[in-house]
Amino acid sequence: MSIKDKLKVLVVDDTSTSRGLLTQALEAIGFLSIETATDGQSAMQTLHKKNVHLVLSDFFMPDMNGIQLLHHIRTNQNLKGVGFILVTGRATPEIIRSGQKLGMNNLLHKPFSQSELRTVIESVVGRI
Repeated sequence: MSIKDKLKVLVVDDTSTSRGLLTQALEAIGFLSIETATDGQSAMQTLHKKNVHLVLSDFFMPDMNGIQLLHHIRTNQNLKGVGFILVTGRATPEIIRSGQKLGMNNLLHKPFSQSELRTVIESVVGRI
């Protein structure tokens, strides 16, 4: 059984098209356990209910952006070990610095290819 068969991934994006593109790419790579959330609050609810190993989160979301979600994850004793990849089309140096300071594991630029997604994930979890 490979890591992609065991890894539980949470995709967080307020745009259904982006959630769908990420989910389809993950499925094409071979991931079997994918959850989705439409915002940071629902992502936190999912993280508290289910055993998630990796979060792929959009940056620009209402109420709680991706960096704020990362902060909530990293300051929660039970969640701080969850892998976190920020997904954005506008990665400013400030966003990147903030993410790195909080323990962001990697960054995926939109638009992305399936191979780019795979490479970014492998940099966090190892070869899949």
